[in-house]
Amino acid sequence: MPPALACPGHARVRALVTGAAGFIGSHLAERLVEGGATVVGIDSFTDFYPRATKERNLAGLRSSTAFNLVESALIDADLSALLDGVTHVFHLAAQAGVRDSWGQHFHVYTANNVEATQLLLEACLGKPIERLVYASSSSVYGESVPLPMREDARRQPISPYGVTKLAAEQLCSLYHVNYGLPAVALRFFTVYGPRQRPDMGFFRFLRAAARGETVHQFGDGRQTRDFTFVADAVAATVAAADRGTPGGVYNIGGGSRVELLAVFELIRRVTGRPMRVEPIDAQRGDMRDTYADTTRAREDLAFAPTTTLEEGLRAQYKWMKAEHD
Repeated sequence: MPPALACPGHARVRALVTGAAGFIGSHLAERLVEGGATVVGIDSFTDFYPRATKERNLAGLRSSTAFNLVESALIDADLSALLDGVTHVFHLAAQAGVRDSWGQHFHVYTANNVEATQLLLEACLGKPIERLVYASSSSVYGESVPLPMREDARRQPISPYGVTKLAAEQLCSLYHVNYGLPAVALRFFTVYGPRQRPDMGFFRFLRAAARGETVHQFGDGRQTRDFTFVADAVAATVAAADRGTPGGVYNIGGGSRVELLAVFELIRRVTGRPMRVEPIDAQRGDMRDTYADTTRAREDLAFAPTTTLEEGLRAQYKWMKAEHD
């Protein structure tokens, strides 16, 4: 049974989506509008990747009278005004990228991932918020966790990015415990699909295969990831806003734990073109393996991924050919 937020005509829902022009955020905003919600989106159009990419993400939403976009960083926005009348908050805005989070750029991550989250949580106090759903990451786990990863496992991130995502997740928990804010955190595992950011693996791999270019293989290629199709991640996010336990944390994984070398073979099959691969050293902060135990999400959210990895890759490649030639 689909979550109530997805039902057409559910007009009482007024949602604030942070990071609404991004990869997952734009899909989520579309899903909410299609379900009858009114959506206010906020996005700062950070220069992490080209603005034109985000503008394309918003193309369908721009024509809807149920969607309004505010261009601003969260730390500069009038959050109290944005939250006026809002029933559900979806906090997806963040500075992304594990490898860029080291060194001189770390302050960008603390500002956009930690400080912005605290300001948003503070602004929600006293508002009639039914749920705040925070988009966390499998990066919070680190390397020393048994597989499959359970929500109650020890978190010890191995990248500055992971540290900031865990810090924001902890802030959500603090505001729930101390103020009763109905915050729910979702730990996404390697989301992919149409509109994926151009810096992410599948986008780079599919583009390289299509162009006959060489891609870098970090490490020995035996590392594994639990890949989650974007539509499945969005379904889980909507469900969390409807039935997620306040103060709860949920793993959201697609159940497709695959080695990188097997991914390359799948991409060869999807594109019909050979891949040129150049092995290089593993990168700082890259986790060796991820694999989500989604028992809690299945039980509480009725979460059940519906898209296989090959189906999802074909959908992403079809979108890339249409959008990026």
